Amino acid sequence: MDNDGRLAKVPEFLTTPWSIEIADSEDYDSFSGALSRADAVISMDWPTSMPPAPQLKLLQLPGAGIDEIALDSVPAQATVCNVFEHETGISEYVLATMLQWVIPIPQLEAALRDGEWRGSHMSGPKHQELFGQTLGIIGYGRIGREVAKRASAFGMRILSCSRTTNTADGIVETVQPMDKLTDVLSQSDFVLMAMPLTRETTGIIGSSQLAAMKSTAVIINVSRGPLIDEQSLYDACRNHLIGGAIIDTWYRYPSTSMESCAPSRYPFHELDNVIMTPHASAWTEPLMPRRNQVIARNLDRLARNEKLLNIVRGPV
Repeated sequence: MDNDGRLAKVPEFLTTPWSIEIADSEDYDSFSGALSRADAVISMDWPTSMPPAPQLKLLQLPGAGIDEIALDSVPAQATVCNVFEHETGISEYVLATMLQWVIPIPQLEAALRDGEWRGSHMSGPKHQELFGQTLGIIGYGRIGREVAKRASAFGMRILSCSRTTNTADGIVETVQPMDKLTDVLSQSDFVLMAMPLTRETTGIIGSSQLAAMKSTAVIINVSRGPLIDEQSLYDACRNHLIGGAIIDTWYRYPSTSMESCAPSRYPFHELDNVIMTPHASAWTEPLMPRRNQVIARNLDRLARNEKLLNIVRGPV
């Protein structure tokens, strides 16, 4: 188990006996010994260089993304599971940023603090509404469905494009296969990227897909930065080929919380049609307790030889 405090509540939720060991991967001998004894490992990382884990039955990810897991290197007898619980926070973030886009509250407030009534009923431009606008959701999984519920309550039209098309739920108007991506993009006022990053989805939005969007449309990325080609996105925003972007997931990350790091090799921060946040959409106060509870449930299920939750890969 990782020693960063995020999993501290897992023991509180367990109902079966477990001996929990915090393993430091920088101490190779100690780490190797811990892996050799482990029935379960909780980690977001499993590189090809991992020491042997001959007893491993469960690799439990404490998050959703599997892009740092070398699945072929996980022992064949082990099951790989992930955990979600982030869809509530992310969906609220998406609605909040879309609302900020159509109702520029920070700018209205700043102007009034300076004594300007710009944007009021007496002066200045009118703002927009979400009502009646079209949201295209690319990847209709847990996040997509939660966003659709909330956007529908605001009177938005919901379209989707997904690798799984049998997910009609009465909220989304249509779930198209991925070969209809351009059709969904061309109809949408907002486009939400809500799919995992894989070899197949890396760069799934490039210059031609951005060119298919309305010139006023806004693309939102809360999944992984490289789903959208970095230079193509910057150029489309800088040249106003699209209305702009709301970006929470990036192309560069600091190696530690104390390090400073530009999130892209391009100066997105100079653009006035970009809302940028530091991969914060899911990071809510209730997130980790919910995830800790699900992780504990999976450990209990493993101890009782019951079917595990959120299986990414079973034994092979």
